[in-house]
Amino acid sequence: MAKPRPAKKDLEAYTIRGTTKVVRAGDCVLMRPSDTGKPPYVARIEKIEADNRNNVKVRVRWYYRPEESIGGRRQFHGAKELFLSDHYDVQSAHTIEGKCTVHSFKNYTKLENVGAEDYYCRFEYKAATGGFTPDRVAVYCKCEMPYNPDDLMVQCEGCKDWYSYLDIHPLKSMHGYWFVKLPMSSSSNGTFSPCKSKVEVEAVGKLITVDVIIAFDYFFRYHPACVGMTIEEAKKLDRFVCAECSSDDDVKKPQTAFTASSVADAKV
Repeated sequence: MAKPRPAKKDLEAYTIRGTTKVVRAGDCVLMRPSDTGKPPYVARIEKIEADNRNNVKVRVRWYYRPEESIGGRRQFHGAKELFLSDHYDVQSAHTIEGKCTVHSFKNYTKLENVGAEDYYCRFEYKAATGGFTPDRVAVYCKCEMPYNPDDLMVQCEGCKDWYSYLDIHPLKSMHGYWFVKLPMSSSSNGTFSPCKSKVEVEAVGKLITVDVIIAFDYFFRYHPACVGMTIEEAKKLDRFVCAECSSDDDVKKPQTAFTASSVADAKV
């Protein structure tokens, strides 16, 4: 006769072995890999349970590092970037090495100091197909690459000044793009969308039809190499004005003193 499976009970918390740190469902943890030469795996705890022999198991949802995905690591992927996958698993709680924090991309870029246990996630990843959600991401700079918070960027004060000007004078041309103010929503927050294609405005406050949408930051954040300077030169800047803003005679820019810092700090 087969032995009955041990009864399981749900646990509210688990103390990581050898430490006083407590983890609960919803916490992100570092888990020991079978290959000691690899960095720890990162997972989010979904459930903690124990059998009648007090063997504790955790049901986890894995985070993938970019190099672990089907497409591999790309230039815009940061060193601390992770993808929240649809890959679930059950592991022994004894493999948990410590706790970590996986921030939203927005919150990560606001950190003044990035610790060893700080990571960020901006994509969900389908492990079987290699697909991502969202499947589009804002791009920046002349190279039109997604933002990598590890990379130093310079901000054009002239382009930033245009943003305030557009709020008063919408549908203005800048650098060959047209800007249309999006309606307020959870995703747009009333921001402007620059697009190279013809735009159709159905009515004030209604959704506009565009073919190409690029983050407005595209126009005032640049990689130093893309504007002909070294990182060392960029760090010494008091202000920066891009070539288009400094030489485009067709664009009437409002005159404003440039006093803000022009260097966007990298997260390392």
